[in-house]
Amino acid sequence: MANLSVHLAALILLGAALCAAQPRGRILGGREATSHQRPYMASVQVNGKHVCGGFLVAEQWVLSAAHCLEDVADGKVHVLLGAHSLSQREPSKRLYDILRAVPHPDSRRDTIDHDLLLLQLSEKAVLGPAVQPLPWQREDRDVAAGTLCDVAGWGVVSHTGRQPDRLQYLTLPVLDRATCNLRRYHDGTVTERMMCAESNRRDSCKGDSGGPLVCGGVAEGVVTSGSRVCGNPKKPGIYTRVASYAAWIDGVMAGAEAA
Repeated sequence: MANLSVHLAALILLGAALCAAQPRGRILGGREATSHQRPYMASVQVNGKHVCGGFLVAEQWVLSAAHCLEDVADGKVHVLLGAHSLSQREPSKRLYDILRAVPHPDSRRDTIDHDLLLLQLSEKAVLGPAVQPLPWQREDRDVAAGTLCDVAGWGVVSHTGRQPDRLQYLTLPVLDRATCNLRRYHDGTVTERMMCAESNRRDSCKGDSGGPLVCGGVAEGVVTSGSRVCGNPKKPGIYTRVASYAAWIDGVMAGAEAA
């Protein structure tokens, strides 16, 4: 009986150790997406390496996060569309050069405020079943707390920083701003131009920045590039509200067409 008790105690300790070792910095609770079911998804790449997500908002424009290109310097930026796997050959995949990269003029390195980036492709995207723009919210109002929204990306899936080859996704409930701003969470730093989603072991993470938070088939938010521990229930995910920047988005795209 004593040996059995020791054995059980050892199993319990082993189980606890394994739980503690589970990676926190990943899309926790997520799974591989169905191939090309999110035809708006873009991989923003620097020197051939995925750095951020993004999504097609018009034939020649991808919306992402401003912080994604902060440290690019002389790196070559491309956008990959039509991909499920980043490495495998797929008929729908195509890599586009960037004609213009336009970060929001008020974005800053030391804050996640105004963390938006518009990328103008060198040519209009070739649309098809695997490549389509995503409608984005223009009505400037908050999404109701508890609303289930979809987030996807090729962000890291382990605490060692390993990134998946295939697109991952998860569904997250929206958290109301007042709760998100409580001292035990983000302590008043979430502005009216941001929204939150719960992060209890289910979260977006590094490499997912710039991707869309999709609610009811419409992009409501963009994953910010803020530094935090992914999957920490005390640090809900923060997303830039797209509708709050509708005039800027429309203005940049219209200005490029007029030029």
